[in-house]
Amino acid sequence: MTKPRESLVSDVAGEGAAVAASPAGEALIAELAGVPAFEIFGRVVAVRGLLIEVAGPLSAMTLGGRLDIETSPSVLVPCEIVGFENTHALAMPFAGLDGVRRGCRAIVRAERAGVWPSEQWLGRVIDAAGRPIDGKGPLPTGRKLYPFRNDPPPAHKRQRVGEPLDMGVRCLNTFLTCCRGQRMGIFAGSGVGKSVLLSMLARNSKADVSVIGLVGERGREVQEFLQDDLGEAGLARSVVVVATSDEPSLMRKQAAYLTMALAEFFRDEGREVLCMMDSVTRFAMAQRDIGLATGEPPTTKGYTPTVFSELPKLLERAGPGLEGSGNITGLFTVLVDGDDHNEPVADAVRGILDGHIVMERRIAERGRYPAVNILKSISRTMPRSCDPLYWPVVQRARSIIATYSDMEELIRLGAYRNGSSAEVDEAIRLNPDLENFLGQGKEESTSLHDCYERLAEIVNAQQNEG
Repeated sequence: MTKPRESLVSDVAGEGAAVAASPAGEALIAELAGVPAFEIFGRVVAVRGLLIEVAGPLSAMTLGGRLDIETSPSVLVPCEIVGFENTHALAMPFAGLDGVRRGCRAIVRAERAGVWPSEQWLGRVIDAAGRPIDGKGPLPTGRKLYPFRNDPPPAHKRQRVGEPLDMGVRCLNTFLTCCRGQRMGIFAGSGVGKSVLLSMLARNSKADVSVIGLVGERGREVQEFLQDDLGEAGLARSVVVVATSDEPSLMRKQAAYLTMALAEFFRDEGREVLCMMDSVTRFAMAQRDIGLATGEPPTTKGYTPTVFSELPKLLERAGPGLEGSGNITGLFTVLVDGDDHNEPVADAVRGILDGHIVMERRIAERGRYPAVNILKSISRTMPRSCDPLYWPVVQRARSIIATYSDMEELIRLGAYRNGSSAEVDEAIRLNPDLENFLGQGKEESTSLHDCYERLAEIVNAQQNEG
C-alpha cells in the first residue's frame, strides 16, 4: 500500500530536519552558506621557483586567501596567497607544481581556511590539511569551524595559570614545576632526546588531552614515534599532526597552526590540554622560506622579519583560556643550531614563553636521560608552583648540584682533596644519588608527590646519618 503524497512530503521534511539537527548536518549547512553564488578565477601568468604569479580580479583575493590551480579538469593544486606584486597575486602551493603552466585557471576560494574537529578525532593521525593519514577511515565532522590562523584570547579576560600539572618526569616535576596553562620551551640540539621527552610527557602527564604537532619531522621517525615512543595508551588520548621535512613550506607552517587550532577546540570543550610541538624552529624555517621567496630582506642568519612577528602570534594562542573553559599547557621544542642556545629563534622564543628547559649534549653523552641541565633551566612560576613544604628541599638540592658543577673539572682531574670543603664533600657524596634521581627511563613515571618525597630522602640523608 502506497502512502499519500502529503505523507511522503512530511516524511522527507522530517528526515531533512533530523539531518540538519545532527553535527554533520549543521557543519554541512554552514559550509553551504559559505559557497559563493558564482565562481571567481584568474589565470597563471608565470612560475618563479616556488612562486606562482596569478593575474585576475585582485579585489577578490586577500592575503592568506586560498586558490586552486586547475591543471586538468580533475586535478587541483591548492595554494595560498602570500603577497602581491604590481598587478599580480603571488601564491605558493601546498603540493607539488607538477602540471602547472601558463594559462591555468586559478579559482578563488571564499571560505575561511580551517577545520571542523570533534571529540572523535582523539587517537587519530592527520596531515597539515586536516586529512587522516592513519588508514582508519574518514574523520567525523564537528559543529564549528576552527580557523588555522586565530587570535589568542584577550589578555585582560584570560584566567591565571592553574595548579601544578603532574608531568610524570622527575626532573621537571621537582626543579621545573609547570602549572596548567603555562608555556615552556625545550631547547636542545639534534639527537639529544627531545622527541623521547615529549613522548614521556604525552604518556605520563595528567592532562586530559594531548595535541602533538610534528612539524618538519623526519619521515622515517614518524612510525617509530607513534608505535615505540607514544604507544597505544598515549595515542588513545592524543591527536597527532604530521608534516614531514619533504613537504612544502606552507604545509610545514600550517601544521603548526592546525596543532594550535585543535588545542583550542579541546580547550573550548573544557578540557585540560597539553599541546606539544616539535619543533618551533622548523616552523620558523618554513616561514623564512616563504618570506625569502616573496622578496623579504633577510636579517640574522637569513631569517626574515615576518618570522619574528609570526612566532608570538602562534605561541600566544597557548596558555590559560577564558573563564569557564579549559587551559592549553604548551611545550614547544626549539632545535638550536650547533648547540648555540643564543641563536635568533631560540632567543626570540625564550622571551615569549614562561620558562625554558635546556637539554645538553654533554649530559646525554654520559648516558643520563632526559639530558636536562637543571642549572640552566627555569620555570617562571617557581617558587609559587612548588609545594611550600618541599621548597627548601628543592633549593638545597639545586645548591648541591651547582656546587658539584663548579668543582666538576677539579674532581675529575683528581685535583680536589677530600676534606678541603664540607660543601664540596657533601656534593661529591650525594651526586650519584641525585644523578640517578634526575635520570629516568622512557617507560617510567613518578607522581609529583613521590618526586618530592624521593628528593627529600636524598637531600636529608646526611642529616639522618648525623
